[in-house]
Amino acid sequence: MRIQQFSVEEAIASLRSTPQGLSSAEARRRLLEYGPNRMERIAAEPLALRFLKEFTHFFALILWAAAALAFLGEWSAPGEGMAKVGYAIVAVIIVSGIFSFWQEYRVERILAELQKLLPRQVKVQRDGSLTQLPAEEVVPGDLLTLEQGDSVPADCRLVEVFGVRVNNATITGESLPRSCDAAPSAEHELIRSRNVLLAGTSMVAGQARALAFATGMHSEFGKIARLAQTVEKETSPLRVELARLSRVIAALAVAIGVLFFGVGLAIGIPVWKDFIFSIGIIVAMVPEGLLPTVTLALVLATQRMAKRNALIRYLPSVEALGAATVICTDKTGTLTQNRMTVKQLLLGDALVSPEVFLQQRELLERNRPFFTIARRCHDLREGRERGEPALRGDPMETALASMALQALPPEAAQGTKVDEIPFDAERMRLSIVFAQPQGRTLYCKGAPEAILPLCDRILLAGEAQALDAVRTRRIHATVAQMAERGLRVLALAYRPLEASVRRQELEQHLIFAGLAGLEDPPRPEVPQAVRRCRAAGIRVIMVTGDHPLTAAAIAREIGLVGEHPHVLTGEQLNALSDTQLRIALDAPEIIFARVAADQKSRIVEALKRKRHVVAVTGDGVNDAPALKSAHVGIAMGISGTDVAKEAADVVLLDDNFASIVSAVEEGRAVFDNIRKFLTYILAHNAAELVPYLGFALFTIPLPLTPIQILAIDMGTDSLTALGLGTERAGPGVMQRPPRSHDERLMNWSLALRAYLFLGLIEAAAAMAAFFFILRGAGWRYGEALAADSAVYLQATTACLTAIVAMQVVNVFLCRSRVRSALSAGLGGNRLILWGVLLEVSLILLIDYVPAANRLFGTAPLGGDVWLFLVPFALALLALEELRKWFARRMLAGQATP
Repeated sequence: MRIQQFSVEEAIASLRSTPQGLSSAEARRRLLEYGPNRMERIAAEPLALRFLKEFTHFFALILWAAAALAFLGEWSAPGEGMAKVGYAIVAVIIVSGIFSFWQEYRVERILAELQKLLPRQVKVQRDGSLTQLPAEEVVPGDLLTLEQGDSVPADCRLVEVFGVRVNNATITGESLPRSCDAAPSAEHELIRSRNVLLAGTSMVAGQARALAFATGMHSEFGKIARLAQTVEKETSPLRVELARLSRVIAALAVAIGVLFFGVGLAIGIPVWKDFIFSIGIIVAMVPEGLLPTVTLALVLATQRMAKRNALIRYLPSVEALGAATVICTDKTGTLTQNRMTVKQLLLGDALVSPEVFLQQRELLERNRPFFTIARRCHDLREGRERGEPALRGDPMETALASMALQALPPEAAQGTKVDEIPFDAERMRLSIVFAQPQGRTLYCKGAPEAILPLCDRILLAGEAQALDAVRTRRIHATVAQMAERGLRVLALAYRPLEASVRRQELEQHLIFAGLAGLEDPPRPEVPQAVRRCRAAGIRVIMVTGDHPLTAAAIAREIGLVGEHPHVLTGEQLNALSDTQLRIALDAPEIIFARVAADQKSRIVEALKRKRHVVAVTGDGVNDAPALKSAHVGIAMGISGTDVAKEAADVVLLDDNFASIVSAVEEGRAVFDNIRKFLTYILAHNAAELVPYLGFALFTIPLPLTPIQILAIDMGTDSLTALGLGTERAGPGVMQRPPRSHDERLMNWSLALRAYLFLGLIEAAAAMAAFFFILRGAGWRYGEALAADSAVYLQATTACLTAIVAMQVVNVFLCRSRVRSALSAGLGGNRLILWGVLLEVSLILLIDYVPAANRLFGTAPLGGDVWLFLVPFALALLALEELRKWFARRMLAGQATP
């Protein structure tokens, strides 16, 4: 038997405790055996090692290798400028690594936030007397005293109960407080047992004595903490794609470098000179600016998302959100407003909304006792919120009292509370006696099935009349009708008390005053957000700890499901194998209700195995493991616990599900934009490679030096590439389905356009400019030129300038794969315009400032070179516009970036 199934005496005996609690000596012994009552840190990879990993991933290794080759080249042939190349590449690696590491540290803070949910001090029975101790010193077998407002420090078996209701939302996700009792339970699941309080939950009402039986990491709370630490973060699709792209580029660069090293040897180039030449090819092929540009583009995307109330905590999740195919969303606080609201009232024979009584004062006066019960029959405390008076306690009671405050004048609350019969699981009702000048009155509220049998009269038209069987059936039918809408139904009743009535007779001969149907209402923006998700091909699945009927009703109200969705409870989920669960997920409309933390993670894993990109929303501690295991974890910023926020990748600042849709739109734009600047970067890589091929195959002077290549990659093209990374989402981006799981960041279409179309046109312009200078100076084919000769310096400068000039045109062409640059115009993206200004300024500085001439091996150009490049720039524009025209005809009717 489990502890919840024992009687109170058996439970105490099973832990070798006593009704007076433990002795101090025994408590100290148990503290040594079981450890402090706190969240322990599971051994993890050292932070320093994780920091080093940012500099040792595959793309970083490629850059380290390129830097090492550059330094080796400088050692073998001093004065060639290769050291400058090496230092520049090392700087790129360091900046990118430090910038990416910041998000890793967040995992270290999860435990600290978990610990904050546990109380620091607790009342414990030790040596036969009540004493206050740090919560960390609680051990199994301790008897605790808890009251309204207390947080529960450990998993406890209730021993004595006085009107206890507990909020289990942080563990189970249930939105409504639950009543508890001390009787043995037949429930096998600990978290469903009514005689158990769980660590990390809070007492909403009542008082209790409870026996601690699980502390620290052995509690249900601790198990969630362990899951939150041990669940591995899913690698984002962007990181997977960048790793794949790195391998492709590395293989291509090394293959071409080795190939032309062999060609150089074959045509008689000295070994060391051939080696330097091969290094230059590798440097030309590796886009050194790719990682910094991706990182900065993601940072700027996070700033845009923050303006749309989505705070990004993990950079790659920006793009991963755009790739999402499924959103698993919690209900309470995510789709709903996380506050109880009175939705419907039965007053006499009238079924009305709460707004009606404010407009019809006559109806209000006839039913004044109903609102008096709602105002007085509760265990709420008065407090302040944002400087204003506020009621605190059970959200359901708060909703009823708030409604009554609108209906009744302040003097209606006058009177003195003289007695209370507390709520418990068996009675399912609460009764309070008030003394007033006209006498004592009992006010009662609770479950309709508990209240109606006690009533023999009903309030009709302001008068108490006999409650017959016909009216009772009508009331029961109304209760069923309200329950089908997912409302929590409460019955309210009262009775003026005679002076002679005995306490055990108080709850008899009651007058039925009416019904109140309460709900946690959906956010008004959610239905539209759900429709947008559906239009974008994103499936939304509700995964909640709430009751199935409540979940289904809310899902229907927001348009998430139709009349007959497939609803799976946590108990049913446990009976399914992994294969059966994956098959169940094929249902067109499915809702998961009454699920626990590990079950939510299991659902996420099943969807991932079905090759979905999964985003998960949540706000409680119980959501942390699923938030971490998903591709994108999304926490609520206002109602969410700190634990959920720390485990998540994205925090919604306004707790609005609709903000997710805006973030998805931004995420899709990010992937499209990465492709845009990847095309832009690879185009100049091809233009940088061709001069080396010409040098190797045709025995001409090297048209472009490695340091000049780096000037393009890390200098002139940096801001324009970043500008492409901040482009707004293209038209129709939310009308197309998520990209295929097999769709690559660099596909054949992108590679052919970048390398063999835009890149070759730019290369033609660069080589033409190079020979324009040489021929103008009288150079003849086969003639060698000194590396420091004025003619050679001018020729390489012309080659460099041509590539930069062509890239100025290309940046506008790359703003869309198919839309005309002329239709997009030159404006709309100030970062691109600033990038073009920087690009032109830098090339002028490189060409005409003496210090820059010495650094980059350049020389001033005449105006004729600039004029020579104009036809090439116009040709690039015309040819790309022609290609786009054909592409638009082929893709007519499709949403394209």
